Amino acid sequence: MSIRASILGAMVAVLIAPSLLSAQDKGLASTPPMGWNSWNKFGCNVGEDMIRQMADGMVKSGMREVGYQYIVIDDCWQVERDQSGNIVADAKRFPAGIKALADYVHSRGLKFGIYSDAGYKTCAKRPGSLGHEYQDALQYAAWGVDYLKYDWCNTTTQDAQAAYALIRNALNASGRSIVLSICEWGTAKPWLWGEKVGGNLWRTTGDISDMWQGKDKHHLGVVDILDLQDGLQSYAGPGHWNDPDMLEVGNGGMTTDEYRAHFSLWSILAAPLLAGNDLRDMKPEIHDILTNKEVIAVNQDALGRQGRRVRKDGDLEVWAKQMQDGSRSVVLLNRDVSEKEIAVSWEDIGYPSHLSASVRDLWHAKDLGQHQEKFSASVAPHSVVMVKIAP
Repeated sequence: MSIRASILGAMVAVLIAPSLLSAQDKGLASTPPMGWNSWNKFGCNVGEDMIRQMADGMVKSGMREVGYQYIVIDDCWQVERDQSGNIVADAKRFPAGIKALADYVHSRGLKFGIYSDAGYKTCAKRPGSLGHEYQDALQYAAWGVDYLKYDWCNTTTQDAQAAYALIRNALNASGRSIVLSICEWGTAKPWLWGEKVGGNLWRTTGDISDMWQGKDKHHLGVVDILDLQDGLQSYAGPGHWNDPDMLEVGNGGMTTDEYRAHFSLWSILAAPLLAGNDLRDMKPEIHDILTNKEVIAVNQDALGRQGRRVRKDGDLEVWAKQMQDGSRSVVLLNRDVSEKEIAVSWEDIGYPSHLSASVRDLWHAKDLGQHQEKFSASVAPHSVVMVKIAP
């Protein structure tokens, strides 16, 4: 069958069987996706050898065992389209081809992700998917792609909601279950429509930068992004997540305390946990952050609630997340430059004040005993204390 006939058949399938297509999406991203993406550390410097090594690193480090699944190539893997309009990978950087690379990732017990763009070019000026959505989706399915990050650079007069519905329909028509990551930067408020068009996660802000605080054009620091998440919690849940962008943990721009805070906050936000560092060369403290089972369990809790800010006193904040077992996970965040005492009351997190509750420190894996009415702790600057509170 020709590629044109295949595309026509896929388009017809979308028109006549929408209920079947929506059923295909069920079960995807039932908890926030966990994995690794090439962009934050490597930018356009991607190639098959490095990607294979990242898959190996994810296994060797124990990250796979604690829930990380996806190895995602971001921008710059593609260079052109052939005479039939098929997307072509960079033969110098990916000499064995994308399918062979996906097969290798799968052989390591992991899933494989790739990147494209709703515009005519990607952000790095490589060929985008505009006008080739069904053709590209069929190619991704043939390669064994499990996850597509779909960007929003170099678009024309397109409507974002329609553009992302189009690529979701194309992915569904390919016959393969593929997670759709909507990377629209929050411009058109994708939390309002992302679930309806079949998105599994959607970016809520501009790009993250490897810094605690600050703004540089469309790049934002960790706490600047954090501020933009509160109020969006009602839009997140199993299969559809708010995405405050990928992790910068281990990339060198922040302190260990700041990275621990970054990971804690993304976990309590039920955010996708996509590492962006070099998995081949992790310092022990970075490895310990990325593989903390108790913190990851907060992120992956089956109830799927996104945490929210329940108290703010200047630079001192309390964030809390309801868990499936009725407990609360809590982050005490100190944005100040000096050590401060921070308290959370039971009423802040929806418990009656007379309750006796156990408290467990998730970073030190230590039970802190029974407490009445509230819990307080001294928190280092630009740092967190993360606890689980259970009646």
